[in-house]
Amino acid sequence: MGSTVSIPWALLEEEWVVMKWMEKFLGKGKRSQRPRCGAIVAAAGSSSRMGGENKLMLPLAGIPVLARTLMALDRSELVDEIVVATREEDLLAVADLCKLYALSKPVKIIRGGETRLASVLAASMECGEDVAYLAVHDGARPLVEPELIDSVIQMAFRTNAAALAVPVKDTIKVAQEGKIVSTLDRGTLRAVQTPQVFDAQLLRAALQAAADSGEPVTDDCGAVERLGKEVYLTDGSYENIKITTPEDMILAEAILSRREMGL
Repeated sequence: MGSTVSIPWALLEEEWVVMKWMEKFLGKGKRSQRPRCGAIVAAAGSSSRMGGENKLMLPLAGIPVLARTLMALDRSELVDEIVVATREEDLLAVADLCKLYALSKPVKIIRGGETRLASVLAASMECGEDVAYLAVHDGARPLVEPELIDSVIQMAFRTNAAALAVPVKDTIKVAQEGKIVSTLDRGTLRAVQTPQVFDAQLLRAALQAAADSGEPVTDDCGAVERLGKEVYLTDGSYENIKITTPEDMILAEAILSRREMGL
């Protein structure tokens, strides 16, 4: 019959404190104790609503839009590697941005597909074999902050599927032929943002199923929802805007100026 050894609580507590001190100051076990997460940056769009000009290369307070996006992901504590899916003609330009702004994390740049879905699916296959979670982010959301990225990744670690979202401010109407058909309950509506983070195998299966079906999906949550899986929401930020039109650049400049003033 085995025996039980009783260890004084004070000794256990002291050992725990020492272990935590080592983790904090020496970094031991900091990454090994959590799943690895890769970030996919969707950057192969046509920028049609910017008059055809590549919005990702436009300067935003002196720094290209895409560079700001990549730097935010690079500063995230929970992102381990980055894969950028871009247009073939922009492959070298994106590589130059990574060098110019000295990204510290491994970055792989690939040619995107004809659709966003195809680009994200291709990028998901280029992540490391040990990557357990994938965070998909729009290249045109340069104002996302590292803390926000980490918050949605942490939610995905607990739920397998998570996205940032903010309550809708406007009243939303359903219209047909120029007439209002119904008014939606604003209290239940959320504007979903990126990053959207998923178990890697779940996301690949969802994207492949959506591609095979030919049904349009507007975001990665939609692909996962098609499989009957639940996606959990965590608080996003109204500042995490997507650059789509010239007016968005003006708003983004104002947000950055406000941040610089500490407001």
